[in-house]
Amino acid sequence: MKEVSAAIILKDRKVLIAQRAPGENLEGKWEFPGGKIEPGETAEECLIREIREEFDVDVDVLGFFGESIYDYPNGTIKLLAYTCRWLSGVFTLKVHSLIEWVDPEELDNFDIAPADIPLAERLKSRVKVL
Repeated sequence: MKEVSAAIILKDRKVLIAQRAPGENLEGKWEFPGGKIEPGETAEECLIREIREEFDVDVDVLGFFGESIYDYPNGTIKLLAYTCRWLSGVFTLKVHSLIEWVDPEELDNFDIAPADIPLAERLKSRVKVL
């Protein structure tokens, strides 16, 4: 099982979602950005690295949000999500075609990647406490 980390980046009660670019795995799907955890790396370290690589921005990992396990045709992933705060940098898209800051209640309007759906549902149910 491949372990992957995902960033729940919050700003002004909105959450960042990103759409996978054409030619990428899961192209067109929306996700909470992140990536594969490398050997010897914590999930938090992975998020800091991946968000910097994918967007040229720095984030602060605040805490564990939840996990999701999903069986894709090419293998099972365990998605570990953490709430994050955007610290600095201007978002530059490298593996995504779009980003959106959305109210959690609006997540149903997007074609969310299967592994991210349980996290989106949890986020929507917790919107009052964010």
